[in-house]
Amino acid sequence: MPPIDAHRRLHGPYTVAAALLARLVPDALERSPDLVSAYDIEIRAAVPALRGRVPARRVTIDAGLPDEERILVPAPRRTLWLANGLTEFVAAVTPPGRVLVVHNADEADPTDTELLDVMTRRIPAAHLRIEVYTAGPRPPEDDRTAGELWELVDHCVREGFLHAVAELGGRGLAVTEEGGQAWWRFAQRTATALGGLGRHEQARAVWERVRRVSQDPNMHAAAAYGTAMLDARHPDPAQRDLGRARGWVNQAIAISTLVPDRAFKLGFDRNGLALIELREGRKEAALELVESAIDLAARELPDRHPVHRMVLLANRAQLLAALGHTKEALEDYSAAIAIDPAFPDHYLDRGNLWFSLGRHEEALADYQSAIAMSPPLPEAYYNRAEVRIALGEEEAALADLAYVLELDPAYLDAYINRAGLLAGMERDAEAFADVRAGLALAPGNPHLLTVLGQLETAAGRQEEAERALDAAIAAAPTLAAAWANRGALRYELGQLEAALADLTRAVELDPQPDLLANRAVVLRALGRR
Repeated sequence: MPPIDAHRRLHGPYTVAAALLARLVPDALERSPDLVSAYDIEIRAAVPALRGRVPARRVTIDAGLPDEERILVPAPRRTLWLANGLTEFVAAVTPPGRVLVVHNADEADPTDTELLDVMTRRIPAAHLRIEVYTAGPRPPEDDRTAGELWELVDHCVREGFLHAVAELGGRGLAVTEEGGQAWWRFAQRTATALGGLGRHEQARAVWERVRRVSQDPNMHAAAAYGTAMLDARHPDPAQRDLGRARGWVNQAIAISTLVPDRAFKLGFDRNGLALIELREGRKEAALELVESAIDLAARELPDRHPVHRMVLLANRAQLLAALGHTKEALEDYSAAIAIDPAFPDHYLDRGNLWFSLGRHEEALADYQSAIAMSPPLPEAYYNRAEVRIALGEEEAALADLAYVLELDPAYLDAYINRAGLLAGMERDAEAFADVRAGLALAPGNPHLLTVLGQLETAAGRQEEAERALDAAIAAAPTLAAAWANRGALRYELGQLEAALADLTRAVELDPQPDLLANRAVVLRALGRR
């Protein structure tokens, strides 16, 4: 193949993907149109220039909405899903024995860096050898106008290319009049992208800049809400400041009561306050806020903002489920899905609720729908594996978990579940390998230490087993499996009173039939018939 210049200055995100797919897609359309169709989301996201030739098979509702009604920003992990789908397509349509040479990789957009990493990991070198170089000719300076920058930023926001939004949005801020509408659009997208990337202080600085240069109430309401969410949604609970977040979102609500389109903005802000209430442990108060936003939208936005209404319904479903109102929660998830049947997230959420109710067939159907509506989605395959374990379909579950780890080698829970499943099937060597791989990602993980203790017990290494189980209990004192396995080990060692204490604690935490049966064995051995 001719070499590809990866410099992001050429085309922005997926510069490598665009050049590669421009070579592969036309021929694939003639030879394997169904294969192209199977990866429509990935191809159209990576190469907008091919949208005229690759019809959209799976289309979410926001594709046809005006700008002000598109409120969803894809999660940063979406680029990993796209990279895996693109990798599978490239592997399927590339003849074996080809070589792909990429220059200027040090200047590539993170989407291309991730794609090259996934392709190198998943496509055997004998099929496609990938040579990546940092050197290469430098392209001319990027002289895009503000309008051209905006088109690219808007595309990147829709697709979740947050690194590019942060970089290009910053450039847009520099070439537009500060405080004007064009500047504001760049500011809002840039701050949102920075927050999504975890660059919270930079995002906070953009929102503060908005407050200092503008007297527009809409901008101030949005800046107050955006600042609140930096605190409320921080992934590290220790770094959340929910009191400060409440102050900012209250300000957003106060302003939103006075602006045009108040029904949408006020409902949006109340939904943000509901998150704060939830994280402060007040589920009922959160539910009341979400319900007030739903009522407001029903009264004043019956034919507008469908995505907003969908999000509110899904949030109410989550709260209803947490409060034990499962029937109503299922109804709300179904209503959210009815608004946009091509949006995969709510199938996952409803599937999880079905699974918690023991309704395995319904859960399986929802996970299948999520898989069908999305690029390769590790969470959906992981959840499907859990259903298959519950149904006794062990080999199918192992296949799903293997695919999860192929898509995302850092998916810790997949190592935990597969290690436990393999140990239960007495495939101890494979289980040991998963335990080691998982502990390399998360040293001291109590679930993996529990499986390790189980495996060491089976291998007759009692000291190592006790050490692993002691560590598991110390790390997670409410993990019933750790107490149960240590109880079984102590029974084998003849420490009957200690075994009884461990199994009693396991039963208190999780009164499952097998734990009661094991405790019965110990009680019988103690003569307590």
